[in-house]
Amino acid sequence: MNTEKENAVSYEMDPVHMAVLSNRINAIVAEMTNTLLRTARSAVLAVVRDFSCSIITADNQLLCPGDGLPIHIFGSPLQGESMTTLHKNLKPGDAFLDNDPYAGNTHAADHMVMVPVVIDGVHLFTTCAKAHMADCGNSIPSTYHAYAKDVYEEGALIFPCVKIQNDYQDVDDIIRMCKRRIRVPEQWYGDYLAQIGSARIGERRLIKLVERYGIETIQQFMKDWFSYSERRMTSAIKKMPSGKLTSWGHLDPLGTVLPEGLDIRVDVDIDSDNGKIEVDLTKNEDNKDFGLNMTVATATSTAMAGVFNCLEAVPVNGGSFSRVNVKLRDGCITGAPKFPHSASMATTNVADRVLNATQAAFAQLSDNHGLAEGGVGMGAAAGVISGKDWRSNGGDYINQEWLIVNGGPASPTSDGWLNYGLPVAAGRMYRGSVEVDESKYPILFKSLKVIPGGGGAGKFRGGPGAEVIYGPRKDKMTVVVACDGQHFPPQGVRGGEAGPLATSWHIGKTGSEEKLAGVVEITLEPGEFIRGTDTGGGGYGAAIERNPEKVLKDVVEKWETIKRAEEVYGVAFQGRVEDGTLSVDLEKTSSLRSKLKNSQKS
Repeated sequence: MNTEKENAVSYEMDPVHMAVLSNRINAIVAEMTNTLLRTARSAVLAVVRDFSCSIITADNQLLCPGDGLPIHIFGSPLQGESMTTLHKNLKPGDAFLDNDPYAGNTHAADHMVMVPVVIDGVHLFTTCAKAHMADCGNSIPSTYHAYAKDVYEEGALIFPCVKIQNDYQDVDDIIRMCKRRIRVPEQWYGDYLAQIGSARIGERRLIKLVERYGIETIQQFMKDWFSYSERRMTSAIKKMPSGKLTSWGHLDPLGTVLPEGLDIRVDVDIDSDNGKIEVDLTKNEDNKDFGLNMTVATATSTAMAGVFNCLEAVPVNGGSFSRVNVKLRDGCITGAPKFPHSASMATTNVADRVLNATQAAFAQLSDNHGLAEGGVGMGAAAGVISGKDWRSNGGDYINQEWLIVNGGPASPTSDGWLNYGLPVAAGRMYRGSVEVDESKYPILFKSLKVIPGGGGAGKFRGGPGAEVIYGPRKDKMTVVVACDGQHFPPQGVRGGEAGPLATSWHIGKTGSEEKLAGVVEITLEPGEFIRGTDTGGGGYGAAIERNPEKVLKDVVEKWETIKRAEEVYGVAFQGRVEDGTLSVDLEKTSSLRSKLKNSQKS
């Protein structure tokens, strides 16, 4: 329990005034986000919203994350630090482009535009607009290159925090470089303009804010806001029991590069007395000669997100960050990569496993803590499609699909949710639209459906995954898939069961099916299709403890099957789904559950 001394915290700024300014800055980031969403060209940004906007302070602390993706946002201050280190004389009209995975960025496909907000000669903020580009110049037609032995084989254009605007005008040399190497140059340029517009909107709104309240008031607000947030974070940690926890994740095999897969260890040290948490990622293997190495930004982001997922709601900013330490090791696959190791997929497969293992570790404390593991794997529904489009006189197209569901993790109090996407995105990305994708690209979808029984069973069940089938409408199409979760599914906790595995299949012209590897590049001819199923989230608590009425509802709504209801949940029914008479048979249910309980004991 907090002492009176701990509660007697005073702030120079009135709390109401502080709340007003906090919400005003959050509204600015929301406007930045809406600007980028409404003006971007590629579907991966304009439909899926694989981008994040934020505001950081001049001393590179996260001030406001908006509604950004955890994998993007937590590392924004690292890129701000690169900007202020490399460019000492910041002035109005400057803008910088950074996608360097060795200098604070996530991976090369994420282009970050940063605009320093300089008022009366004082650098107060930096507005940040980070976007996952549809193409970044990789040697293969995908922004993910799992088999890249190093950055040279990866092939992406790298911009180590270079100036892309001076006096509010583009630096044409940089623009020409991008247009020359990126596969769909005008699409890229449209997305870049959306980023610049977003960052500049943030700049203008912040200037107006400072004009209204004054520099000193805004500086005091930031100081008090961080202090308040740190106090809230300290209080949240102190409500948890102290403990040293170790959790493991397991990455799927990757051809001859990683034939047995990879064990990933996460150590969590909760010091509730002092209100601190440390996540140690150092006890993992060294960098590998492939594209799955994590960066400092992604390792920090996933560990921090796993912690925040398990706490009561607190402000997400530099103040709350100060109570969590993420311990990394140079040259580690879950830490800081040594040049020239590739980090092409630093935002996904290994990152998802680290985040899952972190939040699952907290479930070791008691039935009231932690989460199960969420659905993993960018399966066929997140494949990168490319080819020629006859509708534009054979012009090139490339886009990452985002129709995956990947069920969310169950919690101590709720089921996992649909449309989770990936642990690193935490449901913040929008699912794509079949109709929009078919109108923008020469693609044909045969079906998209949720899988009954597609989530891990438990007292609270994991969210189910989905199945998708698509192929080219007329000309051949290349599809690059990087699907984890085909060997090691998302795990349940506290007796909850794992979600089902992901799968990918090639459907031939005759309807024959061939199972595909997790990471694959395949060219589909007209009449051929790819079929993919998502993973589902893990369950929380034993399935036989689930309320039978919830199981009944799951069956009626087709989240679960009658067979699984009986065999896994121990729930028997009477009546029929078809005529609306289905109900729980309490006597048979009691008998079924007794048998299941006895068999589990033995």
